[in-house]
Amino acid sequence: MRTLITSEKGAPPQGIYSPAIKASGTMLFVSGQGPVDPTTNTLKLGSFAEQARLTFDNVTTLLQAASTSWEHVLKVGVFLGNVQDFAEMNQIYQTYVIKPYPARTTVQAVLLDPSMLIEVDCIALIPEE
Repeated sequence: MRTLITSEKGAPPQGIYSPAIKASGTMLFVSGQGPVDPTTNTLKLGSFAEQARLTFDNVTTLLQAASTSWEHVLKVGVFLGNVQDFAEMNQIYQTYVIKPYPARTTVQAVLLDPSMLIEVDCIALIPEE
């Protein structure tokens, strides 16, 4: 069973995908999120740090909308426009995740918009109430 998860605090999807899908009641799959300002639904340009924080905040809103948190994230995918931003991404990333850290893949990728410097997706558990 699949259930669509959206957040009024987050940006709506920009294409043919769901922001997040809850599966069988306990698993959440969050689609790649980028630095989209949820109030304007536009890509927010700025420094890498600004884009990264907004991206991780956008993931956070979807986790919260599904009644879970970074504490329950199992796997994270980080896609960087430039691998030179890896160290700065790690500094920001560690302010969101907790030990034991989720499994993670980080790669340099060609992103959909050249001004977009980061995209993040994840898989999380939804704790039973």
